[in-house]
Amino acid sequence: MVIDMPAEALKVAISSQKGGVAKTTTCVSLGASLAEQGNSVLMVDMDPQAHLTRALGIDPDGLRRTVGDVLLYQTNLVEVSRETHLVNLDVVPANRGLILVEKLLYESKGFEYRIRTGLEALKGQYYEFILFDCPPSFGPLTLNALTAADIAVIPITCDYFSAQSLQVYLRLLGILRRNSNPDLEHRLLVTMFDGRTRLSRLMLEQYRLRYDSALFQTIIPIDNKLRESTVFSRPITEFATNARSALGYRALARELMTCQKRTTLRIG
Repeated sequence: MVIDMPAEALKVAISSQKGGVAKTTTCVSLGASLAEQGNSVLMVDMDPQAHLTRALGIDPDGLRRTVGDVLLYQTNLVEVSRETHLVNLDVVPANRGLILVEKLLYESKGFEYRIRTGLEALKGQYYEFILFDCPPSFGPLTLNALTAADIAVIPITCDYFSAQSLQVYLRLLGILRRNSNPDLEHRLLVTMFDGRTRLSRLMLEQYRLRYDSALFQTIIPIDNKLRESTVFSRPITEFATNARSALGYRALARELMTCQKRTTLRIG
């Protein structure tokens, strides 16, 4: 008998230097969509703002342990991870203490490998996907996530400033590949797309001309239901299951599943 199964968790860093491009929304919605489709998912909040943590109904101010303790080698990801109210979905939370942790990391040699080292504790833990929600910067927290990741998913919007930021970010990824993670791939995700405007359509065309092979086929449309879902600390797939954005993130999950590393196991 031949069984095709995941070789290891696919590690995905959702990252961009530009704020307001739906990084956290994408992490929550994608993670929930992957879990909904039967995958075991761990989400790691790497942002001191702790928006991912809050989006899952967890109060950051009441936490005793966070991803910051992992970065300081005081514990491991297994001990810090906790179940969410969604089946198949766990989270490693964050809080404002990451601001101090980030300053301490600047003074440590090889700080960018700490999360990669922390993943060793998950070897016996069965996760098919690990998603990192990164802050809007290229500091030690983001570098840790990107050094540990297989794929960087970069949300982009159809506006001039997002396009300019993307060019800079891709150059920074090139430097990171040379220094700490030569196997890192990147994919671009168009978010908050408004097909009613001429500018959005023109920008999408430009993205396709310049970055076609890196673009996800899935496009996430602008959707007020996404904003509403954050107020209730529920992923869009649960809050408004048939909303346009919910359908979009389910399609993105299916697309990402084709990137998953797999191995063939022969029995008998």
